[in-house]
Amino acid sequence: MPPAPALTWTFARFDALGVRDLYDALQLRALVFCVEQHCIYLDPDGVDLHSAHLLGRDAEGSLRAYLRVVDPGVKYAEPSLGRVVTHPEARGGGLGRVLLAEGLARCDAAWPGHANRISAQAHLAAFYAGFGYQPVGETYLEDGIPHLEMWRPPCLPPSTPA
Repeated sequence: MPPAPALTWTFARFDALGVRDLYDALQLRALVFCVEQHCIYLDPDGVDLHSAHLLGRDAEGSLRAYLRVVDPGVKYAEPSLGRVVTHPEARGGGLGRVLLAEGLARCDAAWPGHANRISAQAHLAAFYAGFGYQPVGETYLEDGIPHLEMWRPPCLPPSTPA
């Protein structure tokens, strides 16, 4: 497995995103969640307005990784990570782990001592468990894809799975 590329990170609230950052984020999300996963749903769901956005760009400036950090009280009582995505061309080198660790660090800095709750695609449960997330409840369908609510205790430092 090739090593994850070094990325330059941008972390900004919705209103502080540049037009190019917003366009690239929505394009990557549509490429993966709508086209690649054959899922028809309204991606710009209003939650973006109440989130900070983490964008990872490679040396050429191409967006390779993205997630949003959702404010507490918007989706769950706790802060939440969502729309966690890596570009298909950048997969296989651990970039997803780098992205999640970076996102959790930003989330923990913004809301120290808070737990974190996510809606994870069920096939990624083991990936998220490597960062301290625990399943909560049963698998459910969200936009036709099996999901699992997962919870991460407060102040648990992220670890990378073996």
